[in-house]
Amino acid sequence: MKLYGYFRSSAAYRVRIALNLKGLAYEQAFIHLQKNIQFSPDFAKLNPQQLIPALEDGDTLLTQSVAIMEYLEETRPEPAILPKDAAGRARVRALALAIACEIHPLNNLRVLRYLVRDMGLSEEKKNQWYRHWVETGLQAVESLLVADSHTGNFCHGDKPSMADICLVPQIANAKRFGCDLSACPTVTRIGEHCLTVEAFANAAPERQPDAE
Repeated sequence: MKLYGYFRSSAAYRVRIALNLKGLAYEQAFIHLQKNIQFSPDFAKLNPQQLIPALEDGDTLLTQSVAIMEYLEETRPEPAILPKDAAGRARVRALALAIACEIHPLNNLRVLRYLVRDMGLSEEKKNQWYRHWVETGLQAVESLLVADSHTGNFCHGDKPSMADICLVPQIANAKRFGCDLSACPTVTRIGEHCLTVEAFANAAPERQPDAE
């Protein structure tokens, strides 16, 4: 397997965690987002969206982190990152998508660049935008976790799932941008517990070969 990613990309971070949890070996190809390597003709052939991650598995090329995780779950089902029961799988997917589809798209690099370069926002206003949507989004995730008895050491029970895989990178980015997570004690607790698991810890941005 070959993973195209960038150490700070939360979407690539998700896939690193999933691969690690499943014990899958992979090589990494580094797409430096700040240097605009994602816009190179060679990478555009791999992913016309010019986004990371992309994962090569033999002759299969995959894009979009959630779709990649679903693929890994279907092709390498053990250890599982989704519960066995339908209701549990739906809950985990909902938590994962609350982050991957509701929080992350509003604060990824291309949006932040657009706010500054095209909309004329200052760095201060850009960071205000970022913090607002991350804090609002994670507070909603906090409420979802607190309201459900299935929440345990992890988002769903006592085994890591796709929900945790999405949560940990979002917390890392929130901390990097100085977000206030004081209203999210359950989110914070789960995130800290995840990092005691080797698969999560080894996927951290600062542990990647391209870290700067």
